[in-house]
Amino acid sequence: MLENTVIVQDGDSCGGILDTDLQDFITHLRGAGYAQRTLRKKRSVLRAFTRWSRRRKWPVAALSEFHVESFLARSPRKRQAHKAFESAALRPFLDHLRRTGRVATTAPPVRDTPTFEWEQRYVHFLRDQRGLAERSVQVYAPHVHDLLLDLVTKHGSADPRELNPEMVHHFLLQRAQGRSSEWARLLAAALRSFFRFLHYRGETAIDFSVCVPTVRKWRLATVPAHLAPADVERALSVPDRATAHGRRDYAVLLLLARLGLRAGEVVALDLGDILWRTGEIIVHGKGGRRDHLPLPVDVGEAIVDYLRTGRGTSASRRVFLRSLAPHVALTGPAAIGHIVRKVLARAGISRLGRGAAHLFRHGLASRMIQHGANLSEIAEVLRHRSQGTTEIYAKVDLPSLREVARPWPGTGGGR
Repeated sequence: MLENTVIVQDGDSCGGILDTDLQDFITHLRGAGYAQRTLRKKRSVLRAFTRWSRRRKWPVAALSEFHVESFLARSPRKRQAHKAFESAALRPFLDHLRRTGRVATTAPPVRDTPTFEWEQRYVHFLRDQRGLAERSVQVYAPHVHDLLLDLVTKHGSADPRELNPEMVHHFLLQRAQGRSSEWARLLAAALRSFFRFLHYRGETAIDFSVCVPTVRKWRLATVPAHLAPADVERALSVPDRATAHGRRDYAVLLLLARLGLRAGEVVALDLGDILWRTGEIIVHGKGGRRDHLPLPVDVGEAIVDYLRTGRGTSASRRVFLRSLAPHVALTGPAAIGHIVRKVLARAGISRLGRGAAHLFRHGLASRMIQHGANLSEIAEVLRHRSQGTTEIYAKVDLPSLREVARPWPGTGGGR
């Protein structure tokens, strides 16, 4: 079949987009769990787009996001919700055309940019030799990109061997201005990591990491925010387990509350990671670490309930899927955080601090402390690489701390 062949059966296929292109895509959406009514609406949008393409004589092979944006902007007075629906139909269709070879794929990364080589070498170093989790790589890499880009803009070269301590100080202070202390801390950590990489590889004679000032952050300065046992049970009672959506959320909450898993570990859970015969679960932790944990009975029962009557069929091997079409794997840790925030809001529980899902992890550690567990046992359950990470939980047992607190010396002291 020729690339630009046009088959017009009902007047709707045009501009080089074939009837089979539309039908294959609709079939794909049907398999992803979309309702028939939604499929009809998406088909209507796609046919309108093909007519629009034909009138403007756009060749199918050249279609891109620019053409989608032009189509969406054709009627400025249309409601934003309608435009959002059109966008949600067209962008996946464009991806479908690329996968089938009907539309040119997006351009590959530009390898001749001044910063590309250094960035790639650094990222490979983080992944292959340091064993950093992908999430950590995604935090560090943009800061290094900004540094190299700043070097090109001001000095005409991305070669970090041209750096000096004054340039490092100026960049850090300029970028950190107006930012939070946590953002500045991550920027400093990324720069130190990059400079150590350069020195380790022999690219710089001086280790510039010592030139990066430390961002003050008091260690163990606060008590970790956590959920009390009563709040945990109240949160677990929120999901409606009569629905597929509720069964999924209940199983997710139990993994957080009973095993103290991180949000990313719940998302990464694969069907093959649950060892039903031995009653274990394989957890994919930070830095590629794999741990075998015992699967509590109530957690296992909740997962079975979800798999049998809530998950449905899907080509994905991930345990937890989107409850609405397309029924694909959850996109990342943020999806777990979204589930937890909704549950806590419905339970009337005020959320303190950052990281909603981590509240359950902190709550598990707090309960273990109150039941007499020592820090080594907590570190083993939470899979901390360093027991120093676990030290902060010594502060959550406030009743025990009151027993060892000494009275204020003298009278009339500060209040």
